[in-house]
This record gives sequence, C-alpha cells and structure tokens, in this order.
Amino acid sequence: MTTRRTDNLGFTLAEVLIASTISSFIALAAVGALKAVTDSSRVVDRATETAGEVRFAARMIQTDLTNLYRDPDPKAMKLVGASQESDTLGPAVLTFYATGCAKARVGQPEGDVYEVEYFLGKNPNAEAEAEGEEEELEEFVLFRRLWPNPDRERNPGGVLSPIAENISAFTVQFSDGKQLVAEWPEELQSIPEMVEVTLVAQPKDRGSPVIERFRVSFPRLAARGAGIPGEGPQGEQGGGQPPQGQPQPQGSQGTRGSPEQK
Repeated sequence: MTTRRTDNLGFTLAEVLIASTISSFIALAAVGALKAVTDSSRVVDRATETAGEVRFAARMIQTDLTNLYRDPDPKAMKLVGASQESDTLGPAVLTFYATGCAKARVGQPEGDVYEVEYFLGKNPNAEAEAEGEEEELEEFVLFRRLWPNPDRERNPGGVLSPIAENISAFTVQFSDGKQLVAEWPEELQSIPEMVEVTLVAQPKDRGSPVIERFRVSFPRLAARGAGIPGEGPQGEQGGGQPPQGQPQPQGSQGTRGSPEQK
C-alpha cells in the first residue's frame, strides 16, 4: 500500500496573529503620517490666509493715510488717534479725513471728503468664550468705518466693514518731530509729522505671529500747522493732491440726509 504525503499549505494561528499585528502597525503609521501631513497643510493655509489679510489691511490703511485731506487751514483737517499703549487705556483707534476713497454707498451722492476710522472690535461671528478663558485668547477684528460727507456737528456714522480677523495688536504712534507718542488728540488741531502703524495677527491654529509695520510722513503739513512760513501742503512725501475747490469737511457738495449705518 502506497502512502501519499501532502504538504500543509495553511497558516498556523500564531502566523495569522503575527501578520495581523504587523498589518495593524503599518495601518496606524500610515494614518498618523496622513494626519500629520493634513494638519501641516491646514496650518500653512491658515498662516497664509492670515498673512494675506494683515498685508491687505496694512496697505488699505497706508493708502487712506497717503490720501489725507489737505486744506490751507489746519483746523479744517483731521487726524486723531490713540494706540493700545496710550494713557487713555481705551481701544486703539485711528480717525482722519481722506480724499479719493472708493464710494461707500452705491448710487447715492457723496462729496470728495470722507471720514475714515480704523479700530479693533470683537468678532461678531466667534463663538461665546468659555468661562475662565483668558482675554488674550479672544478674537479681534480690524474694522474700517467710511463716512461720506462728515460733519462735526453730527454724531459719527458711515458704513462699517471688517478688514482683517485674528488681530492681536493694533498700535499707532505719532511723531511731533521730537519723539513718538501713543496718542494724538483732536485738541492739538494739527497734523503730526509722521504716523507709524503696526498690525500683529496670530493664526488660529499655531505658528509665528504675522507683523506688518509701515510709516506715512506729513512733514510739510506739520510745518504749516506749526505756523512755519513758506510751507504748503503740496509735494509732501506720502500725500495726494487736495481736491478741487478745497471742499470743507462739513456737509460736502451735493449731499443730503444721514449716511447708512451697518
């Protein structure tokens, strides 16, 4: 009788368990690597978006400042502000008259002079802060208020627009020709020689803060406000030309009624 010998083609239980364990480790490593790549990509996207917003906001403020309204009478012009480091301990704000701005309201009459204001406010779309959370973690938004046809006799109004989110610092410094100060009150009734603006934003996830800093100078306007003869508003660094006919900020041409308020 011939005995036929066959080889065992199956796997033992120990071999199956070892293979399953190795496969699980490989799957976990692959999932972890994929998650790390996804998180890194999200962080880079957030940082890029934040940097773009801060850069856009800085260029907008700089453009508005270079279009500061000029007038032979320094009292007809306006540039006031306070930084976060000011003694008033109030919110940072920068307010001034500017020309050449894009229209605030489509299809409605507007003059050549606008009141422009930049300030920080809480994000209206952010979720409520948890109890005990530090104030530094709150989300702040840089707002721009554009008021056509400003009038000192009326309460400030205009169209309010968010410019950049996740702003952690908005500092404004003013130079009087001798030193930098953290506030420039309206009582001075003059224009500083130079304005320095710094914006700092912190991406939502993590990463280094994004910082944008610039300066706009008004040496001739400051000299004229100080009563130095022979100094005019034209030809100054970082400035535009005065509007035709030197319109006054109070009730500019062709306007009636109150501006919209968003």
